[in-house]
Amino acid sequence: MSGGSKHAGRKPNFWAGMGLAIFAFLIALNTTGAINRTTTLILLAIPIFMVVLYVRALGRQPRTNACAGMASIRYTRGIAISSAAYLVGLGTAMSVWRNYDPSTAVTWLLAMLPIAPIFWMIYVMGRYIVEETDEYLRHRAVLASLVGLGFVLAIGSFWGFLETFELVPHVPGWWAVPIWAVGMGLGQGWLALRDRAGGEE
Repeated sequence: MSGGSKHAGRKPNFWAGMGLAIFAFLIALNTTGAINRTTTLILLAIPIFMVVLYVRALGRQPRTNACAGMASIRYTRGIAISSAAYLVGLGTAMSVWRNYDPSTAVTWLLAMLPIAPIFWMIYVMGRYIVEETDEYLRHRAVLASLVGLGFVLAIGSFWGFLETFELVPHVPGWWAVPIWAVGMGLGQGWLALRDRAGGEE
């Protein structure tokens, strides 16, 4: 098998996992001071490119049910586009706010750049749950989202109490979205492994 065919055969979960891992790695490097903010914003193009590969891989997957397949494709594209818009919006807003001295009105507009894609993401998820006719796929989507929500509640509460007692530094509230995304990705991976193990039995 050639390198090109291997590349074409990558499954969506591979690209999703790679994107999340690279994003988390970049944030860790930035937090520890290994790379500066400008470098971090430039390198965020890598996980955004992984989102594109994820959508392409999803489009190559066979679909047994046309209606369920269309709902899944719309959901995947919507999440991919809103995630990319969130990363670009966050990077742009933070860069402009820190390097320039925008007015209050411009700062409000900058804050909307990452906020609007989050609202869009929530809408896309709700629409998918309503439109998905395959009960099993709908169950998986809801369960993975709940795993992500569990991560936000657990890590947010844990860090919040430590912060209250001045044991750790303050973390901005917008970290809830990356934590939720990582939790949902891990939830989807766990469900895929569980299904695979069940199929082998």
